[in-house]
Amino acid sequence: MNAQSGFLLSYLKYGENDAIIHAFTENDGFQSYFLKGIYTKKNKKKAFLLPLNKLNFAVNMARGNGIPTISKLELDHFYDLYSDINANTVVFFISDFLNQILRIENKNTVLFIGIDEFLQELDRKNYQSHLILLIKILKILGVAPLINEGQYLNPETGVFALEMAHHFFDEHNSLIWKNILSSESPYEIKIPSKFRRNFLDSILIYYHYHFADFKTPGSLEIIQQIFE
Repeated sequence: MNAQSGFLLSYLKYGENDAIIHAFTENDGFQSYFLKGIYTKKNKKKAFLLPLNKLNFAVNMARGNGIPTISKLELDHFYDLYSDINANTVVFFISDFLNQILRIENKNTVLFIGIDEFLQELDRKNYQSHLILLIKILKILGVAPLINEGQYLNPETGVFALEMAHHFFDEHNSLIWKNILSSESPYEIKIPSKFRRNFLDSILIYYHYHFADFKTPGSLEIIQQIFE
């Protein structure tokens, strides 16, 4: 048995009372676990199964190739994000996003801390924090654009160029990218709400180029409604 701390990314009900959860853990990166009896009537901890909840739990390792089993599930920290429709939408989008791109990610302390930092920002009603987080993840994973004197970001090469290579990477969007990438306090950068939708589209395009088999999260349509 070993102790773990992790952010819940997704879960799937298994049978009548059990679940399989996916989490990004502090010690082992992305992991899948079997959670027994979480849906029984007397189990009040089913309320913990909210996207990006930070959980503490003990893990019983399985024999052979089986999935480890969680025991002693507890809530590490509760961010009151789920009663705020804007924050709730952002949380679901980011958990959907991370559940996809972190599938093969091992232990990454910087990324783990970065997710916690994002949640703190969102808890402070920073509704553009997901845009900043997605750029920060590119830097952490080593696939961020290289900053130079060019005015237009080329999403395929990851280099700023003198000529526009994609219509979503015009001079304005490219400048936002450059400001976030070069800032020591990117969460303090203000992106006007009227530009956020196109900026998010540009981020998704960049991820499509730099992450194999990347698929646009199904929750995209919902989060875009925030910016209308």
